[in-house]
Amino acid sequence: MNVDPDTQALLDLIKTADRPPFETLSPAEAREVYAASRRLLQPAPEEVAEVHDTIVQGLLGPIPVRIYRAAGTEAYEVLPALVFYHGGGWVLGDLDSHDVVCRRFANTARCRVISVDYRLAPEHVFPAAVDDCAAVTKWVFDNTVALGVDPKRVAAGGDSAGGNLAAVMALMSRDGDLPPIAFQMLIYPAVDMAMTTVSSTNCGPGVPLTSATMKWFIDLYAKGHETDWRASPIRAASLAGTAPALVLTCGVDPLHDEGIDYAKRLEREGVRVRQMHFSDQIHGFIGNGKMIRAAEEALDIAGRALRLGLG
Repeated sequence: MNVDPDTQALLDLIKTADRPPFETLSPAEAREVYAASRRLLQPAPEEVAEVHDTIVQGLLGPIPVRIYRAAGTEAYEVLPALVFYHGGGWVLGDLDSHDVVCRRFANTARCRVISVDYRLAPEHVFPAAVDDCAAVTKWVFDNTVALGVDPKRVAAGGDSAGGNLAAVMALMSRDGDLPPIAFQMLIYPAVDMAMTTVSSTNCGPGVPLTSATMKWFIDLYAKGHETDWRASPIRAASLAGTAPALVLTCGVDPLHDEGIDYAKRLEREGVRVRQMHFSDQIHGFIGNGKMIRAAEEALDIAGRALRLGLG
């Protein structure tokens, strides 16, 4: 692998620590390992003007959310918003795992961020995560006055599994199942559960997300539903008419090919796309800013693209 020196140092650390692959653990054990690694590798959280947790009532129960307001803004200001869906293979992650990233996006894009703690697999399989994310997204639009959000400037975004969910929200918005979304931010998104690309099958040991790990995630979340567009948005009949997009991909990643294919298809079908590719990075790198300096660069570029995309 021809990777960034910072990233190689992280991979060496993981190898020395002999961290077990997620697919060799139970979901509960994997969550503990994932949470511990996030705490170790994330930089200190940025200060924001306001952050608080609340509950959104979904069709099948309460959905925790965390709301951020950018530093330098006032409570009375009407701001654009990012509805953020965290990564973690639909099995791992929560509000805390992506707190640092959400703070950074709020400040860089000068917006409010609404982070969604959707239900996780295997306790709650497909389409539970889709339903929860749609419920919170609709709630944001239904409560724009109380939230101080401009309804014409609401984005959907996320990383990995969260990028998958953001792409699905954009398609639902296009189809009228959700109000109009202004921008979609897809960070190394999972968009094809069928794992038909070269990169999806040849990413071997030595990195945090391998092909085997990705298959484990998919089997726990959406086994038997791999061709449903709500699981695999690249399999939607058309992507035309969805919101303008940012698609970020990285080279050492089983999701590399499908992310690039999605960006190309969006462009081909008339959607405005900004694509960034970090060929020397591993999947998940934006959350590892304590060791990987390029994470700060990627977050800054993505945050500025979000700000421009929201006008």
